[in-house]
Amino acid sequence: MRVKPYEFFEHTADIGLRARGKDLSGLFIHAAEGMFAIIAERRPASRRPGPHKKLFSLSLAARDREELLVSWLSELLSLSDIHNVIFSDYIIREITDKKIKAQSCGEMFTPETFIGKTAVKAVTYHGLKIETAKPGSLIAEIIFDT
Repeated sequence: MRVKPYEFFEHTADIGLRARGKDLSGLFIHAAEGMFAIIAERRPASRRPGPHKKLFSLSLAARDREELLVSWLSELLSLSDIHNVIFSDYIIREITDKKIKAQSCGEMFTPETFIGKTAVKAVTYHGLKIETAKPGSLIAEIIFDT
């Protein structure tokens, strides 16, 4: 049985996300996929990416991997808001516990392509944790302010 790369959990008025990955790179990608699954859903008639894709390069540094995860998700959320895109493709070029260099591809958020779901206002530090679930597997819990 395949374990889902992310799942949601109830948290008062906010939304919690539990993401998994074989390594830090996979964990960060699955956390981003989960966050954008909260925000929007691709319309069934629009399974193929549209012509309006944008590529963004990110280079972030932090004190530890938890702060780096919040910075990563917050930067993607900010770019999404500023450029009206929904991210779906991620390439991690380099990642350690304290820095990440990556590229993210976003598609224009149009009513023809996406159904808006829940607005995420911020990625929080409340209850944030990254743990080793078993050797070769990481799990993170993140709370989003909605």
